[in-house]
Amino acid sequence: MGLSGWHLLILALVALLIFGGSGRISSIMGDVAKGIKSFKKGLSEDEDAEVGSKPPKVIDNHSTTTAERDRDRSKMS
Repeated sequence: MGLSGWHLLILALVALLIFGGSGRISSIMGDVAKGIKSFKKGLSEDEDAEVGSKPPKVIDNHSTTTAERDRDRSKMS
């Protein structure tokens, strides 16, 4: 269960990506931060658009008479 040639090659590539250049990690983290910020901005813009475009729902509260309820029940049976 030792490290084979493929394992060592993959580890070397990962190490090269991480430590490959000056400021490499900070530039990668900066790119990740920019991506997160733009994602959050996109989500907030979607919420603002949804809130402004839809009119509020209005619920009419009217009571039905006993005759109307009986009529509706008779239709269902």
